[in-house]
Amino acid sequence: MAEIVQHRIEERIPELEQLERVGLFTKKEVKSIIKRATALEYKLHRLIVNKDDFIAYIQYEINILELIKKRRAHIHYQFKREEIEFPIIHRINSVFRRATNKWKDDVQLWLSHVAFCKKWSTKGQISKVFSSLLAIHPDKPALWILAAKSELEDRNSSESARHLFLRALRFHPEDKKVYLEYFRMELLHCEKLRKQKEELEKAEMDLGEYEFSAEILTGKLAEVVYRESTGKIKEAEFVISLLNVAAIFDFTKELQDFILQDLQTNYTADSLTWDFMAKRELEASVAGEELLTARGRAADINRREERCCQVYEEGVKSLNTEPMWSSYVTFCLERLKRKTNVDELREKRQQRLLGVLQRAHDSSLLKEGYYKNWLQMLLSTGDAERAASVAMAATQRHSQSVSVWSLSLQTLMQLGSGDMGRLFQEALALVNPKESLPLWQLQVQWSVANQSPEETDDVFKRGLLSTVAAVSMEIKESYLDWSYSTGGYKKARTTFTSLKENRPLSKAFFTRMIEIEKEQETPKMNSLRDYYERALQEFGTSDDDLWLQYIQEELGPLGQPENCGKIHWRAMKFLEGASVESFTYKYTLFQTGHL
Repeated sequence: MAEIVQHRIEERIPELEQLERVGLFTKKEVKSIIKRATALEYKLHRLIVNKDDFIAYIQYEINILELIKKRRAHIHYQFKREEIEFPIIHRINSVFRRATNKWKDDVQLWLSHVAFCKKWSTKGQISKVFSSLLAIHPDKPALWILAAKSELEDRNSSESARHLFLRALRFHPEDKKVYLEYFRMELLHCEKLRKQKEELEKAEMDLGEYEFSAEILTGKLAEVVYRESTGKIKEAEFVISLLNVAAIFDFTKELQDFILQDLQTNYTADSLTWDFMAKRELEASVAGEELLTARGRAADINRREERCCQVYEEGVKSLNTEPMWSSYVTFCLERLKRKTNVDELREKRQQRLLGVLQRAHDSSLLKEGYYKNWLQMLLSTGDAERAASVAMAATQRHSQSVSVWSLSLQTLMQLGSGDMGRLFQEALALVNPKESLPLWQLQVQWSVANQSPEETDDVFKRGLLSTVAAVSMEIKESYLDWSYSTGGYKKARTTFTSLKENRPLSKAFFTRMIEIEKEQETPKMNSLRDYYERALQEFGTSDDDLWLQYIQEELGPLGQPENCGKIHWRAMKFLEGASVESFTYKYTLFQTGHL
């Protein structure tokens, strides 16, 4: 191994001598490089090699390259690159190859090699790197796309890029991304040829027998890709993505018309088609004196929106589905959110949205998320009666949805409905008990504000009977808070005593009782100890903060500091896993005054 390392170091001597001779590095720096390089070489030639050692070696060599670049710029010396930089670059490429041969599955390592080749102008190596990479990872479409883009952008080779895309499609014959980028590449190739032809015509050069194919210049190759891809991938979303790519180029009007015709003919069973065609109507603006005033611009926008709605209307007639109505509602919502100073336009948008929401609901095809927008609009316009009606209708349409019930009950609470008690019971009976916590929280909130203490007490007691742990624990905490706010310390203490053995219990239940005790004029330390001890029975094996708070309490004006040692011993005995280390760390900080 020593002979190999010595040979590697000797190979560096010519470039290091040149660095010293031309004044880029000092003699001391050259010695330092040799010493560091020797250590790195030894690591690469051990029996068991480590990927991190290869990365460290490569990074060190790249740092030297960067330093040489900066010093060249500083002293304005740009000669002898073949004798200085080229050997270093060659060595880095060699180490990258060794690393990628050893760890073939590390795609990031391969891509780091590609990035290095791009940065240090060794683009001839990129094709070789990608060729080796794709031989090992042909199952990753993104790598094929990267390789093809590299051929097109870095080596300016459309033919190689096309060849790579065709090979990619053998492995991934129905991959949308590969087809999309292949389509884009053909259009970029076409654009490049058109620019070449334009420049040659400007220069009036004689092309001899060479001619630019009219079919290629008009994007026929891209059309072939389109036909091939849509023959295998029959999705409106994919066709629209191809159309959006084609729209980037200014010479593709015929191709765009062809794709549009295909979309309208073969994909009308997809709501995305209708949504796309409708929104295209927004782009059709007219020029004239009318657009010089705010009202004129608003009238033009309104006409375009009306044309969009006509397309949507055709869509819901031919495709009466939830996604179709959702697209229509989303469009109306987006237009309503757009700011305008013209009240007439805002009013038309609002009425249009309300009408669409009502019709979607009547068709039983309105998604539950849109009921919130509907109720908010009705409440903002002051239509309380209609809002109450919609709230009730929403719960009938989505009777098992917690979010719909929560929204509807909040709306009815805001409107002061007198039948809330029955509605809460109905809601809790219909929804999944595991998801019912928001409804219990709402019922408690409503009962506290609107019912007698006895009735509210009954609500809490019903909640305590819940078999869902989250509901039971939340109700206990709320019950304790309510008892303290309505009956003071004595009632809170009674509530705590009645619930302290009623599991499951939460840490917040105990900490709230501790806070209540400490809020009294003369807090009782024995009571505080009782609360801490009961909390530690439940959470003492995992909650290190609780033990620390107990110690702090004993060190306070009411406590007995001599108890802290016992508590600390118990904490170290009861805590488990990482909590022991966390407690020790925090306790040390506390003792040194840093916590």
